[in-house]
Amino acid sequence: MESVEGIMKLDQVFYKDKIVLVTGHTGFKGTWLCKMLINFGAHVIGYSLKAPTDPNVFEISNIENKMVSIIGDIRDFDKLYGVFEKYKPDIVFHLAAQPIVRDSYKNPRYTYETNVMGTCNVLECIRLTNSVKSFLNVTTDKVYQNNEIKDYFYNESDKLDGYDPYSNSKSCSELVTHSYQKSFFNERHISISTARAGNVIGGGDFANDRIVPDSIRAISRKEKIFVRNPNSIRPYQYVLEPLYAYLLICEAQYFDFSFCGSYNIGPEKSDCISTGDLVSKLCKKWGNDLQWYTTNNEGPHEANYLNLNCDKFNQKFNCKPTFHIDDAINEICEWTNTFFVNKREVDALMDREIFEFLESKND
Repeated sequence: MESVEGIMKLDQVFYKDKIVLVTGHTGFKGTWLCKMLINFGAHVIGYSLKAPTDPNVFEISNIENKMVSIIGDIRDFDKLYGVFEKYKPDIVFHLAAQPIVRDSYKNPRYTYETNVMGTCNVLECIRLTNSVKSFLNVTTDKVYQNNEIKDYFYNESDKLDGYDPYSNSKSCSELVTHSYQKSFFNERHISISTARAGNVIGGGDFANDRIVPDSIRAISRKEKIFVRNPNSIRPYQYVLEPLYAYLLICEAQYFDFSFCGSYNIGPEKSDCISTGDLVSKLCKKWGNDLQWYTTNNEGPHEANYLNLNCDKFNQKFNCKPTFHIDDAINEICEWTNTFFVNKREVDALMDREIFEFLESKND
């Protein structure tokens, strides 16, 4: 763990030759995380369902042949346990999830099976094997009981009680993790943390019912962008910011048990903006008279106000975001333009974005 003028820096060499298991590796964040780990020289094992969209960043990024990619359901304990036994991971990042709020209303049982029992299966594999030294469960900012207070920033001691099945299942995932830690892992000195990440945006997200990919699809069709909840406040952050935090947490707690805990991972308070403001920034950067609109159609309940207090992580690691909303918009537009023109160049672009981002952390 490097320290420059008191600021903790990610030591990329730490991950060299480590065996790292990433669940959910075919998803948006999972792919970016695997690409970073591969660049660091880690032996990366991925366990996930097939990429959930077509196109998808996992295939576009050209990393499948640079890692072990296992297609499997996180609910399949026997198959997952076989992966732990065969590869004996040192570090586990758990990202596999059913991640869409509106989908959780359509299929709540599947959401709970995946997000709660899937987490339980990963923890049980860690309990029954001896290789894992550091584990991070990536949850969400939506785990908190949301009281819809506009200027309130939720902190890690606030009550966990998500409203919708997705948010609530992630609250349960947190509780399962805490129980396993206290019941089984403290004695064995296995380092465990949870990361409650804000809304992650960046190039390569093609999911449904997320504002940036919905906007990109509208751009590709040369249509106005539909914004479902333009006044909703969210802690938007560039994708490499939380991934850097995840990597930093797993490295730090690998050596020092005191770094274990639950952390809000999000932007500075000035970057907690409305969805309408986010799309306006995207329209301005993209140009071509791009516009957005909204309607008064009612849908399933979604939070209006959601802000994160990230002081615990920032102070514990003396590390703050270096990419902000405008930086994220610039990266999204560059990634999307490259994809539209020649998607074969995306692989190199992602490597360059990672390099430039890591350089920003060393300035």
